[in-house]
Amino acid sequence: MAMLFPQPKKSLLPLLLFLFCISVIILLVLVSETTHPVAERGTTFRRNYDNVPPFTFLIKVLTFNRLHSLSRCLRSLAAADYGATGDRGRVHLHVYVDHFSLARKNKPVEDSLKSTKEILDFVDGFEWRFGEKVVHYRTDNAGLQGQWLEAWWPSSDHEFAFVVEDDLEVSPLYYGFLERVIHNYYYDTSNFNPSIYGASLQRPRFVPGKHGNKVHVDPKTNVFLYQLVGTWGQLLFPKPWKEFRLWYDEHKSKGKKPFLDGMVTNGWYKRIGERIWTPWFIKFIHSRGYFNIYTNFPNEGALSVSYRDAGVNYGKTAGPDSKLLNESSVTPDFLKLQPLRNLKWYDYCFSEVVPGRVVRDLNELGTVLPSVQREKTVFLVSLFDANKMLISNLLCHFEKINTRNYIFIGPGSEFLFDLSRRGHPVIDADVFLDTLVKSKTSYPNSVKEALGNAYVVKKCLELGYSTWVFSSNALLVDKGQLLGRISPEDDFYVGESSEILVVQSSSNTQKLWSNEFLHSIASTGTKTPSLKPSVDFIQLVKELVERNGKKINNVEMMGIAENVDAKSLNQSLGDGKPVVYWSPEVGSGIIRMKLEKLNLWLINDDLSCRAVICHSSFS
Repeated sequence: MAMLFPQPKKSLLPLLLFLFCISVIILLVLVSETTHPVAERGTTFRRNYDNVPPFTFLIKVLTFNRLHSLSRCLRSLAAADYGATGDRGRVHLHVYVDHFSLARKNKPVEDSLKSTKEILDFVDGFEWRFGEKVVHYRTDNAGLQGQWLEAWWPSSDHEFAFVVEDDLEVSPLYYGFLERVIHNYYYDTSNFNPSIYGASLQRPRFVPGKHGNKVHVDPKTNVFLYQLVGTWGQLLFPKPWKEFRLWYDEHKSKGKKPFLDGMVTNGWYKRIGERIWTPWFIKFIHSRGYFNIYTNFPNEGALSVSYRDAGVNYGKTAGPDSKLLNESSVTPDFLKLQPLRNLKWYDYCFSEVVPGRVVRDLNELGTVLPSVQREKTVFLVSLFDANKMLISNLLCHFEKINTRNYIFIGPGSEFLFDLSRRGHPVIDADVFLDTLVKSKTSYPNSVKEALGNAYVVKKCLELGYSTWVFSSNALLVDKGQLLGRISPEDDFYVGESSEILVVQSSSNTQKLWSNEFLHSIASTGTKTPSLKPSVDFIQLVKELVERNGKKINNVEMMGIAENVDAKSLNQSLGDGKPVVYWSPEVGSGIIRMKLEKLNLWLINDDLSCRAVICHSSFS
């Protein structure tokens, strides 16, 4: 019988068997890669580091004339655990030796030369087995500020600097912890936040805001976020450091000073001046709303300890500030880091900040409103057609008068989401209204503003909260005076010129604020869509109240609000006007000038508050 297929020659059988085995292996690899992410979804700390690029870790040691301190510091760095051999060659040691000042005559030049030679000889002979060792010996005295600021300009987004002053000693565990921080909070997209500029290994115990809270962190967590930079073992991320250096150059070249009222660092700068760099960085962080990762270990434990040797910061040696951690003083889950969403954030007053609160539907609104109300009152501030500079000034007033019971509403924008990143609760009106209004009509901003305000007021009433609705053209100056002018017996207060609305929580207001009223606002925006109608929210509310025969109060007639353009405006607001407002047609430059004359302009040119104001409790 003839064969239908020719039989392979015996010499081909080994080759075919080999190809078959290779195919099976490839298939198994593909299946493994396909199912691996699914298996990882339910885990907390198991992560795949295959996608993490090899990063460079630079240790920047800053020294001057303290050989004993430097030798202790370098030996502790060399004794640390740098992990697998794959990390070797990526951990580089850069030692910056500052030159002595020729202008100072308190020490003979010969002694200074001898001291420097001893330091250089020691550093030259010091063995570093984990990467390159670079020694930078300056030709002039740079001082502490120059040492820090000139030590690093990142060569890539995958380069990190760990800056160490010479009177520090680090734990053998320090690198393992920082490596974990980099993997978890820099490269893991689910934990990454652009607000984080690095990690400090020193024990947190200082609050720079005057009259701030004491440092108190839940003992169950070993990591939290705090705005303050730590100079005793600070890991720096590349992008924020570049941003700071450019900001510093711009501000210093224009003759600006790093003063931030309400901060202890003002006294530092007045006393020491440009010999220190921290007031500059502290002001930069305040303007950007950035945060630093800190550790929290029991019994005053820390991964880096400062001996506080005599130098720029200390007139005489003060001794170690903390207890250095080692393998025997930590628990087995030492390296386990919580997801970023579970961490607490604290500002310069050590008051908690809650970033990322963006409301996109009614359920989220119902969750956020209880967290922002105070005494069952919520301030709702509209960002529609708002000026960023004027809103920034408003936020400084909120801080000054200790007002935290507010929420912003506006169209999705970079400004809206930046407010959320900085800890201010916001409502993304575009997405929020899409979930509520099932219409393909493209509403103009005035309709979106009216609808958004109406739905938020309705939700507040359902929760038993009174609502104060402000436009971006009004400024709350005195909350106490404002509350004192409002009678609990009256349900509605309306300001037609100031665009202020007060809706008190009561059975009457809940009955009036019905779905029918919400539908009437929406229908107003659909009657003549081609004309892009303008909806006056305050006027609609006034018509609703009057149609139902209810009493309505006028805030302008009651002296609650006063026009900032009015010639009769008291220059010191001594008559107790709690709110000032202006027409949207007036330019922001003119408004700024008038508010400056009234001492109501509280921001710098970079739109950050001129002062940090700490309050012992929030009302």
